[in-house]
Amino acid sequence: MALLFLHHHPDIDLLGVTTVFGNGTIETTTRNALFLKREWKIDAPVARGAGETFIPHRVFHAPPTWIHGDDALGNIGVPDMVEDVPLDPRPAARFIIDTVRDNPGEVTIVAVGRMTNLANALKEDPGIVPLVRQIVIMGGAFDVNGNVTPAAEANIHGDPEAADLVFTADWPVVAIGLDVTLKTVMTRQALADIRDAAGKRAELLFDLSQFYIKFYEGQVPDGMVVHDSCACAYVVAPELFTLRSGAVRVVCGGIADGQTIQKPDGKGFGPSDWDNLPSKQVATDIDSPKLLKLIHDTITSVREG
Repeated sequence: MALLFLHHHPDIDLLGVTTVFGNGTIETTTRNALFLKREWKIDAPVARGAGETFIPHRVFHAPPTWIHGDDALGNIGVPDMVEDVPLDPRPAARFIIDTVRDNPGEVTIVAVGRMTNLANALKEDPGIVPLVRQIVIMGGAFDVNGNVTPAAEANIHGDPEAADLVFTADWPVVAIGLDVTLKTVMTRQALADIRDAAGKRAELLFDLSQFYIKFYEGQVPDGMVVHDSCACAYVVAPELFTLRSGAVRVVCGGIADGQTIQKPDGKGFGPSDWDNLPSKQVATDIDSPKLLKLIHDTITSVREG
């Protein structure tokens, strides 16, 4: 849904798609990106990203097949190989570096998975920091519990060291976390309305979402939480969000591994590891009805078949 939103919105020029391990292995997520590129006729290139954490061999959990299916697209029968769609020859970190340097001050990076590719790009070329327009992250849980442990949200928990590096670098970062995404539930009927109004592309979106909706049964009223689409919507409609400014750190290790903690600007504390770090923006509230309407209107703005 997030990818289709970016593809359809008239104010967004989608420059590329990078993959990362998480909801599936890197082989699976890259295959899925190529599949959606083909099915939705997306011109933007796809670059294969990291298959393991920023610190090599850090212990991480297997893909959550009970949430996203064995194929990470809701078990819809994605072909094992998508051989007729080219893969960009560059690794994702290099693709990010090249794209930012080719478009200084113009690129917004929307990170809706683990931050590993961004951390690898930072390590390879720290000079891109002042050239990035902004980074919008779907991740974190600041004033609420996490969703993979009581302390941590899944994208951050999957590679905490990478996330901490991204949060502490001196570039603009906006974190759209569970504090607001859990308030944004798309019902089955709303998804069906998008399918009926948008045609073939939205039929695929509807089909691949059914497994995910079943995961949410008993947790939300007859629908699903649209985490990633919230982050994408921020790019074009920041006025729908309430933000709080302050330095952010990520806990790396221990029982709170992956926890995101913000030191709000203007709030006094003793000396800490948050001192003298650049402030980031964290979303604390959202206008969910308007955001859901924006998703509907954007995806249904182009009808196919």
